[in-house]
Amino acid sequence: MLELTPALVGPTDTTNRAIIGETVSLTVAHLNDMRPSTILFHLAWRLLRTEFRDPGGDPKFYLFNQLKRIARQWLDGGYLRCTGGTYPAQLMYQEIADRACRRIAAAITASIVGKHPIKAVLDPYNPTGSTAHVRFDTSKTTLWQTDHRRCHVNYVVCDSDWEAEFCRAAEANPRVRAYVKNQGLGFEVPYLLGATPKKYLPDVIVQVDDGHGDDDLLNLVVEIKGYRGEDAKDKANTTDAYWVPGVNNLGTFGRWAFAEFKESVYAIAANFDALIERAVAGNPA
Repeated sequence: MLELTPALVGPTDTTNRAIIGETVSLTVAHLNDMRPSTILFHLAWRLLRTEFRDPGGDPKFYLFNQLKRIARQWLDGGYLRCTGGTYPAQLMYQEIADRACRRIAAAITASIVGKHPIKAVLDPYNPTGSTAHVRFDTSKTTLWQTDHRRCHVNYVVCDSDWEAEFCRAAEANPRVRAYVKNQGLGFEVPYLLGATPKKYLPDVIVQVDDGHGDDDLLNLVVEIKGYRGEDAKDKANTTDAYWVPGVNNLGTFGRWAFAEFKESVYAIAANFDALIERAVAGNPA
């Protein structure tokens, strides 16, 4: 889902008022006149050029009709939501088109997991991290003192009460073997915000016994999000559709999964317990 709002695309209704003269209202209503086929063609072409071509290579034109069909399904299936005076034609903006293309490409990639491998490229200078190297100072006062049997780091520096509640839930669940807040750990997931490279730092990593025993724990990457904007969706899509399948394909860093907690803070414990039970049943999503 991609929701177009004035916060994302810019003002959709502007009033120009001078000291002398007539007041003029400027809107983007004219964009409603653009033909859907024009928008579809532009989106499919952008998808082909940005997401389905090799670096330095030519576009794979033989994929265009397939991508056009998938783009039409995305547009007609209600995955584009326009609010606040926005219009589908604003997909012609390159930054917005790139966001849409990343969503569509992530969905395509997720659909082929298990059929075609996703390659993970490690940082050659810092391929692995460890809680043994976590050491930093902080001025924050919201701290959770961890159970030393569950966490190697003595305190979790909480950005919100949500994170403190998650710590309580993690320590209370008997299947959790270890957890750590991703602060000073160096764990980053690269992603694109439109066409701009960014780095995503997930909140927590949890090691869970999902029925495979202590020698084969599930590494659960957790994001605790009270408000889920478009940026958060890009982070989640990249982690779930690219990073997790890629690292699982390597086979040398154990098994990984990703989960978001975006409902009420009071539901975190129940949702986490339900997530663990689904993992035990073989479905950690």
